[in-house]
Amino acid sequence: MSQQVINFGGGPAKLPEEVLLEVQQQLVHYADTGISVMELSHRSADYDKINNGAQRMLRELLNIPDNYKVLFLQGGGTGLFAAVALNLLSRTGTADYLVTGTWSSKAAAEAAKYGKVNLVLPKTNKFLEIPNSSTWNLDPNASYVYYCANETINGVEFHDIPDTKGVPLVCDMSSNFLSRPVDVSKLEKKKSYEGHIRKPCSQHQARIYVTSRVFEWIKRNGGVLQMEKNAIEKSNTIYSIIESSGGFYSCPVKKDSRSRMNVPFRIGGENGNEALEKEFLNGAQKLGMLQLKGHSFVIGHLLDQLSHFTAKYFFYFCEGGVCILHCVMQKSCLKYIYICYAGFI
Repeated sequence: MSQQVINFGGGPAKLPEEVLLEVQQQLVHYADTGISVMELSHRSADYDKINNGAQRMLRELLNIPDNYKVLFLQGGGTGLFAAVALNLLSRTGTADYLVTGTWSSKAAAEAAKYGKVNLVLPKTNKFLEIPNSSTWNLDPNASYVYYCANETINGVEFHDIPDTKGVPLVCDMSSNFLSRPVDVSKLEKKKSYEGHIRKPCSQHQARIYVTSRVFEWIKRNGGVLQMEKNAIEKSNTIYSIIESSGGFYSCPVKKDSRSRMNVPFRIGGENGNEALEKEFLNGAQKLGMLQLKGHSFVIGHLLDQLSHFTAKYFFYFCEGGVCILHCVMQKSCLKYIYICYAGFI
């Protein structure tokens, strides 16, 4: 393919090209084993080296305390909604859930199958903000407090770790993991829960290997502090364009709760104009900008994973200092801004 493309998918998401090339080299014959990394036994010394190396690098990147365990678990986010409740809910039979978007709502619904769920925030059909903590209805008897750090579909993100007044805290960081420093010591660590979630008997070796390569890449490129800087800089650029469009672009999320990772927006007004949005997506596709359409659960468009692209991609589609995104909008007599974005990859 001759055209450079940019993948805005939230998951599966873009990987650094440097990492992909490294994985490609090791895919057929890993190190000196003579076999593919996908063929390694999960009980082998070679795989243990990969697994332990990934854990060490993650501890370094996030400064994880020694009294915390790192577990690479199967099942995906939805599977772990159940795992969290099954392993932690039994202490008191009740749990607090901060529902701020689609994914935390699904997590709460899953947990309700196994015990009592207290909704810390009033129910709503529109997730546009994170209410001030002074309005939260926290239960001091809860087994744990759950929150989703970044709601990909709704574009809502916590910018601080919630204060749970001593109640164990569980965080879903699926979509903003390693995009900024995190004080891990504020998250659940009680010894009484250790061992309840066990290491699977067979892990996906290739996934852990690729993950370890991404960890190394992040370290080489400035660590989580640089990832945070990239995410803030690029998301602020997009929000600025939206705010200065005179209402042509619209982001419903309140400013103090907006995500640095996923920017939802409508085109042609607050409720969107279907014809303009279709034209926008078609134009973006022609320019090699993939997966800009929002999740099937919602109407709208998303710019996903903004911290995972490098600055060189941010300006890749620019001509004369003006992003081609912007140029295309002008050519079509519309104020389209195909935000040629890229976070830290």
